Amino acid sequence: MRWVKRIGTAIGLICALFITMVACNSLPQPVQDRDAGALRVATYNVHYIWLGRDTGDWSVGDWERRKGPLQSAFRSLDADVVGFQEMESFGRGMAPANLTLDWLIDQNPDYRVAAVGDPADFPSTQPVFYRADRLTLRDEGWFFFSDTPDVIYSRTFNGSWPAFTSWAEFSDRNGTVFRVYNLHTEYRSASNRKLSAALVAERIAEPATRMPVFVIGDFNAIRGSTTLGILEDVGVTFWPVQGSTFHFNRGLNLFPAIDHIGGTDGIAPLGETFSVRGRFDGEWATDHYPVVGDFMVRQP
Repeated sequence: MRWVKRIGTAIGLICALFITMVACNSLPQPVQDRDAGALRVATYNVHYIWLGRDTGDWSVGDWERRKGPLQSAFRSLDADVVGFQEMESFGRGMAPANLTLDWLIDQNPDYRVAAVGDPADFPSTQPVFYRADRLTLRDEGWFFFSDTPDVIYSRTFNGSWPAFTSWAEFSDRNGTVFRVYNLHTEYRSASNRKLSAALVAERIAEPATRMPVFVIGDFNAIRGSTTLGILEDVGVTFWPVQGSTFHFNRGLNLFPAIDHIGGTDGIAPLGETFSVRGRFDGEWATDHYPVVGDFMVRQP
């Protein structure tokens, strides 16, 4: 019957579209060679750990499997600045340890860490690693996506779990000063994402930030979205990232990039921004791919 054939044709077209979309989002992107003199910036969501779980996804046992590959991923980036998201070990109350943070600090003595501190005073789940022989930390801070942004762990605008921006200000060895805003917006609520972006835009516009500013992180939004558009309206350029950055911890590349690197006046990209897709040491280090870009930074 004709209607059966039409349904079959429609299903075939949908399947073909799905396969094409996954293929386009899965094109391999290995780490590119650095441009001489460039500042390499990266963002990487590494997923939290459940301290009370011995086995299963995101358990302590799973962390033992992932930690070597994560170190390999980190070193492969060869970045001067890496902003992390979800770098947290969940336990009862204030967890006594941050397994991922402690591990990467121990394994990488040539890096220092900004945007961390006593969890009672400074949320440490979005640290910014930086190369110590190139950059000097000038200042650091945080604000929550909330009606009370300067109250630590305040819930988001609609009462959902806390989400925030960490930030760090650096001087390069050539004297250039710039700031990095490292954020993670909520994935479930579009209104929260928009209000969060508006708060970041407001902070960028403050007189204290009249310098080149990177805006990086897990936006849970694609290019062309209202969330990124709010930041573009205050002068942030988001450079394209080809293909997926979130892969469900399975290498399943269904969606365009939701992790991004953006910048204001004084920041110029050198080459393309790229996500490093694939396993490290034969394992998925986390459920996101790192996003990397090379830039020249000058005072505007």
